[in-house]
Amino acid sequence: MKRSAKNNISIGLFLLPAILLFVGILIVPIISSVYNSMFHFTNLAKTDMEFVGFNNYVSLFKEDWINFGLALKNVFILAAVSVFLQLPLSLGLALMLGKGIKCERLFLSVYFMPVLISSLVIGMLWDRIYEPSGGVFVYIMDLFGAADSLPPEGVLGNDKSALIAVLIPVLWQYVGYHMLLMYAGVKSVSPELREAAMLDGATDWQVDKYVVIPSIKQIIKVSVIFAVTGSFKTYDLLKAFSKGRSSFAYNVPTIILSNTVTNNGGIASSIAVILIILCFTFAIIINKIFKERDPYGKK
Repeated sequence: MKRSAKNNISIGLFLLPAILLFVGILIVPIISSVYNSMFHFTNLAKTDMEFVGFNNYVSLFKEDWINFGLALKNVFILAAVSVFLQLPLSLGLALMLGKGIKCERLFLSVYFMPVLISSLVIGMLWDRIYEPSGGVFVYIMDLFGAADSLPPEGVLGNDKSALIAVLIPVLWQYVGYHMLLMYAGVKSVSPELREAAMLDGATDWQVDKYVVIPSIKQIIKVSVIFAVTGSFKTYDLLKAFSKGRSSFAYNVPTIILSNTVTNNGGIASSIAVILIILCFTFAIIINKIFKERDPYGKK
């Protein structure tokens, strides 16, 4: 009995640093954000705090200057495009490279390279690509005789084209990240399973569909969670694009948060709480969707 108690104490001592780190980095900031969201204050020192209850949350959806509903719409569009366009592309690349094609390592490095580049640098790069006077995008459109259809203020400055123009670099940056996750999963699939399926007459597509993809289902789930929650937290790349522009495409929760944190801390905290709730909610939903069934069909 004493030995068991000593073991429990030892385990507790080993876990204590991790628990303290978890509480300090995650739990305390969440509680602090919820508390701050109940007050109105106009400086980071919180010298003028006034209790307003849930009024900050109501103001998010009622005040036109915040336009939080549009911001949520934009991140939901980004999340949907990430899941239904970015991840299938990443999966396709992972399946292709996982077959051991020539120059496999080179392609892995090339596709993963955008992940290593700072988002601000990528924003500046694509800003030059979209430059209305002499940008690469305008040159390509001119080759197809469509340059005259582009807005004079550029695709990044026009409300009708800005959102699509922004989505392209946002998705391009992380295709390689999800591809690498899925590639590792594809490589871990037993060659015997592939060979058995091929001996039964399965085509490459059938092997991928019925053997490989089910085997990496949990990795796909992780990628979906990262893609969705990452979309809700998108900031730096859009911030780089929004400099000097006022298009609705750059109106996302994180940018509203950064613009209000110094003069309306209660609103900023309310946005943070909503983002936390969204991330946790969608993570739970995605886990439920990907939850394995047991042999008897029960969840």
